[in-house]
Amino acid sequence: MSAVVHAPGFGLFLTLVAYLGAGELHRRLGRPALLAPVLVAMVLVAVALEVLGIGYEEYLASVSVLTLLLGPATVALALPLLRSGRALLADRGAVLLTLCTTGAVSVAVTVAALELCGAPDDLVLTTLPRSVTTPVALTLGVTIGANTTLAVVLTLVSGVLGATVGPWLLDRVRVRDPRARGFAIGVVSHGIGTSRALAESDAAGGWSSAAMVLNALAMTAVLPVVARAFS
Repeated sequence: MSAVVHAPGFGLFLTLVAYLGAGELHRRLGRPALLAPVLVAMVLVAVALEVLGIGYEEYLASVSVLTLLLGPATVALALPLLRSGRALLADRGAVLLTLCTTGAVSVAVTVAALELCGAPDDLVLTTLPRSVTTPVALTLGVTIGANTTLAVVLTLVSGVLGATVGPWLLDRVRVRDPRARGFAIGVVSHGIGTSRALAESDAAGGWSSAAMVLNALAMTAVLPVVARAFS
């Protein structure tokens, strides 16, 4: 058993099984945001590693192929922009204003809250990429000197909270337009939120995807500048 557990490909096998199982569970239960496949798979893998006595470095080496795929996955995020290009250009003023406002509020609230609580600078750096999609958050974390593992966890938590609370808040303030709903969800809760937006309508999902990508592009340019104040 020990030979199997510590085999070079076991970590990859464990990750794929956990993610596929979490995806099937998510589908069967009606796609609840709290049971997002990425989050559930992360918990399952963490528990399995602890129970089986597999160290993080050993696990990371066995899933190196997934790390290599982060590059193509990030590039593929351009597809939603191509699909929604005309619609975005038609409303470019509102899109640009919304993107700038949400980005500024997100960074300002995060930094201000942590500074008021007396958090160390390295924690502030780690929380900055939380509002971008996971592959970009990982890359940004490395760029600004953040704890990438914690940054990814915070990104997933942010996505789940946004996908869970976001639609409820939008209902409370009577936002009905699928474009507005999708863009709002995509900006704050990236991939997990986009999955939730797609459950509402194709239009909401498309705008959510585009918002996720535009926000990632904006934050890639802005966060390294902000991070200089804490490094």
